[in-house]
Amino acid sequence: MYAGAAVVMGVASCGKTTVGEALARHVKATFVEGDRLHAAASVEKMSKGIPLTDEDRWPWLDRVGESLAGRDGVIASCSALKKIYRDRIVAKAQRPVTFILLHGDKALLQQRIAERKGHFMPASLLDSQLATLEIPGKDERAVIVDIALPLNEQVAKAAHFLMKEHIL
Repeated sequence: MYAGAAVVMGVASCGKTTVGEALARHVKATFVEGDRLHAAASVEKMSKGIPLTDEDRWPWLDRVGESLAGRDGVIASCSALKKIYRDRIVAKAQRPVTFILLHGDKALLQQRIAERKGHFMPASLLDSQLATLEIPGKDERAVIVDIALPLNEQVAKAAHFLMKEHIL
């Protein structure tokens, strides 16, 4: 059973929810869907193809971090594109947080976002997210997982990293 806090992160359509839910089941953790923590105004803005500003994001990032605080075994999904966003999540969580970056080819991301139904994030925002993404550095507790891998391999790689970090 997982006792730590982790965030499955990346740009739109990389598989944060799918991988996060599967990983949470695999390590017997609670899953928190970060998209559900967005303010209605932010969802409306993104639905119209307008990228969020940092000012729009701060309250959402605070809610993501707070969802990780004081709970054993919790995995959240959140884009967490910039290091300052990840730092904000860790500060609000008040504990170490492991980040699992789902990363891959732009063409695959474009295909996935085009096929996605019923989500507020339009394909037009993918480029702005890719431009904003800061790959986690060596100073961060993070692993990069290739989205082209089958789901079970993505989950296995993420779970292995959690174990390696001695937090499972």
